Amino acid sequence: MAEKPRRRAALTGARAHRGKARAVRFKVARIGDLKPGESMKFLLPIRGADEECFLINFKGEFHAYVNRCRHVPMPMDWVDNQFFAEEGRYLMCQTHNAYYEPLSGECIAGPASACGKFLYRVPLQIEDEVIFARPPQEEFADDGI
Repeated sequence: MAEKPRRRAALTGARAHRGKARAVRFKVARIGDLKPGESMKFLLPIRGADEECFLINFKGEFHAYVNRCRHVPMPMDWVDNQFFAEEGRYLMCQTHNAYYEPLSGECIAGPASACGKFLYRVPLQIEDEVIFARPPQEEFADDGI
């Protein structure tokens, strides 16, 4: 039985990956696609469901978050793909007027139930000027609300 996979691997050049399994990653954009102060939405499979996420370029640094306000679990961009506020200094939930720090995702102003909470960060990896996203491992505290 083991001969067929070995033969296929020998013919195709594929190798079984032994040891630690590599995490799945998804191509989101190229670094030149977003100028500082710009954002872009994308879908990412997270625990069996496609979740809307967004990528931002904040002062030349890329960050990504699940598009879900921490006050009420709904999309933050009431106007499509508009996340920055206050001349690009903060991310804002257009529905609740909750303000978040772009670097950390921490809510610094808005409804009391959101303040001090963090947006769900999407891990990024940049390789050869391509931005890849990985599904977050943390559980969402607002799932099932």
